[in-house]
Amino acid sequence: MKSPIELKQTLRRHWDSAAKREARLLGGAAAWPIVLSIGRPKPRSIANDLDAVRRHVEAWRNVKVGEVVWEPITYRATAEPVDIPVQWKLRQPTEWLAACADPVMRDEFGWMGSIVERTDKVFHSLLIRRRSLWRTKPIEEVLQAAQLATMLEPHCAEGKPLRTLSIAGIDTKFFERNVRLITDLLDTRFDGEPGRMGLETFLGALSEGDRWLLVMDLDGSLLPFKRQRVPTSELVNDLPGERVLIVENETCQHQLPALPQTIAILGSGFDVAWTESDWLQGKQVGYWGDIDTWGLHFLAAVRQRVEHVEALLMTDAIYDRFETAAVPEPINAGSRIPTDLTDDERLLYSRLTTAANGRLEQEFLEESVIHESVLRWASR
Repeated sequence: MKSPIELKQTLRRHWDSAAKREARLLGGAAAWPIVLSIGRPKPRSIANDLDAVRRHVEAWRNVKVGEVVWEPITYRATAEPVDIPVQWKLRQPTEWLAACADPVMRDEFGWMGSIVERTDKVFHSLLIRRRSLWRTKPIEEVLQAAQLATMLEPHCAEGKPLRTLSIAGIDTKFFERNVRLITDLLDTRFDGEPGRMGLETFLGALSEGDRWLLVMDLDGSLLPFKRQRVPTSELVNDLPGERVLIVENETCQHQLPALPQTIAILGSGFDVAWTESDWLQGKQVGYWGDIDTWGLHFLAAVRQRVEHVEALLMTDAIYDRFETAAVPEPINAGSRIPTDLTDDERLLYSRLTTAANGRLEQEFLEESVIHESVLRWASR
């Protein structure tokens, strides 16, 4: 048999369970009542420790929150049936709070009520489950972040730094203070794409901080290392060799062939501001990205800076050949086709925006096809 104090502790632990908290605060009438089992005294307790049973019964008679369900139970040691508390029923969230009588829980419930009342319902589950996103923030800032997250769209920054965006009354430090919160809010709208790509990349913003890219020496003798991570700020300096191959995803590093006079730079995504460096103008430059709308956006961003860049493996023919490996693109980069694409690339972009499976990731191409394409590019 459980005392009111024991079940109060159980209810408090339930509050700290994200799944239970979400179910009970957002589940509506179907989530209630909560029914907790109190348990019955064993016949041995009635016979040997009747005072303890009486104290247990009296403690439950003093519970004024919710409904205590009583049941008459007959024991050999008693002349008549004894009313025993067997269940505790709580009918709504306010009774859950009252039963726990915990000031932290009460304050958090008040915050959650304001959040649910004043934000789009698409965010409710996230904000109820992930208290760490808002616990230390002023509630008005959380509400402002939720409003902002309903207004942001893929590539809406149009190459400007995030701090320059004037949306929803935010200040220049708002993204810096709330990057995790904004990213997670956008993830609920865009199927996790902002988190996967990075907020700046997803919004098409100019990165103001150093990003570390993977630099590989495909020649084997151009650099003192085979591969190394390098901050983008250092890519303003000339690299040796005749060719530079820019690769969207660094996971493709093991698919690249050995190649004389060639450096590969992997993992830049949309962070291609470093390609404005003058030294690239004297190199043969190739770009290989995913065949999806984002990959073509990244290609166009490079071509804005390096007009002679040549795309590798980003064609209709490659898409057709490996279409069985294509998957849906959860959120595409938008219907507006980038201007710095060739006519064929523009047609491919248009096709991908309407395709059921509009994403063919680099990793799913056959290595022999990759090697053939890269070597053909180098020979030109």
